[in-house]
Amino acid sequence: MKVKTVILAGGEGTRLGVLTAKRTKPAVPFGGKYRIIDFPLSNAVNSNIYDVMIVAQYRPHSLIEHIGAGGPWDLNRDFTGGVRIYTPFRSRAASWFVGTADAVQQNFTFIKRGSPDMILILSGDHVYNMDYSEMIEFHLDHGADLTMATMAVSTQEASRFGVVGTDASRRVTSFVEKPANPPSNLINMGVYLFNLDRLDGALWEDHLDQNSSHDFGKDIIPKMITGGEKVYSFPFKGYWVDVGTVNSYWRSHMDLLQNPPELDLNNRDWVIHTRTEERPPVRFMRGAQVEDSLVSDGCVIEPGAKVIRSVLSPGVTVGAGSMVCESLLLTDALIGSNARVERAILDKRVKVGNHTLIGDLQADMQAIPMIGKNAILPDGIVVQPGASIGVDVVVSDFSSEIIRSGMYIQTRRLPNEVY
Repeated sequence: MKVKTVILAGGEGTRLGVLTAKRTKPAVPFGGKYRIIDFPLSNAVNSNIYDVMIVAQYRPHSLIEHIGAGGPWDLNRDFTGGVRIYTPFRSRAASWFVGTADAVQQNFTFIKRGSPDMILILSGDHVYNMDYSEMIEFHLDHGADLTMATMAVSTQEASRFGVVGTDASRRVTSFVEKPANPPSNLINMGVYLFNLDRLDGALWEDHLDQNSSHDFGKDIIPKMITGGEKVYSFPFKGYWVDVGTVNSYWRSHMDLLQNPPELDLNNRDWVIHTRTEERPPVRFMRGAQVEDSLVSDGCVIEPGAKVIRSVLSPGVTVGAGSMVCESLLLTDALIGSNARVERAILDKRVKVGNHTLIGDLQADMQAIPMIGKNAILPDGIVVQPGASIGVDVVVSDFSSEIIRSGMYIQTRRLPNEVY
């Protein structure tokens, strides 16, 4: 049986704030050296699926650059399989994608190339390790038209997702998107396995429905269930997280720092492949302290600096006497001397001045301060929990020494389009 994977990677990701101001959500860095899309991509090739199509839309530039020809995932193949990236195109009948189902429908000509038997549809913004071959076997054994991966979560969390009801044979009997009062704690993971012909029919029917929002969760799946089609729930019991919010993005990094970690990135039987530039080894200078953290190549921890329960991407510098705690510092971030960064997220190439205070460990975990890409912060400034600094901000953009919760500082200059 031939399987083609379609990864939906067009999300704007507005809930991630400044992290997605210049990049699509699947291209957001993760875990010090990865991008979020590395996880579904690696899951596919680790499951021996080498025919992959990525559907992009919002700010795809860094995603396209990261994927390249697909070499790190063994997807640089010209004739059989490989990876292809598709973006919206303007024609008489097609334009900007209006929903997940519409994104697939507009690219269906490319999807059916090679005559695959089944189409595996994935979200490009979830962090997890999953062997899709087990789901494929389940799908075939049950003679399903559609198999959707599901997992149990707490009742409090269920309202954030599509909630699934099943019978004793795991056939799906009900599906409701983000209900205020969830009828169960079994949620939709956004991993779908369709038979090609049934996907084709469902998409075309949805395309002709003028009242549809053209979304898999809101339209396609409920119609298939009520229409009596064979929709089954495949149970997943591993680690999975939708990193669509600032808090879930931060918390998933903290999960990496548990002992043992919630998600094992050192599992040599399930390697998460990625494209990384070569960096020198980490340098710990005299008196530097690092505890329960992930520190990537090229980082420098200067004398007397402390890094506690944090994730540092390549090339980060923590200045002398500074402390970084429960924070995420992306590539080439620079922390000046005698500064404190507590429970915060700093994007690429951020420069933090000396004696600066960002965040507060005692604050609500929902109020994580964020500093946008390329921002330059002056000496001595205080960025309170819940505040946000936009991309490309410079020292002259600050009119106050205290950036209070809820404030958003943005640049007055033309944006620097570096991804």
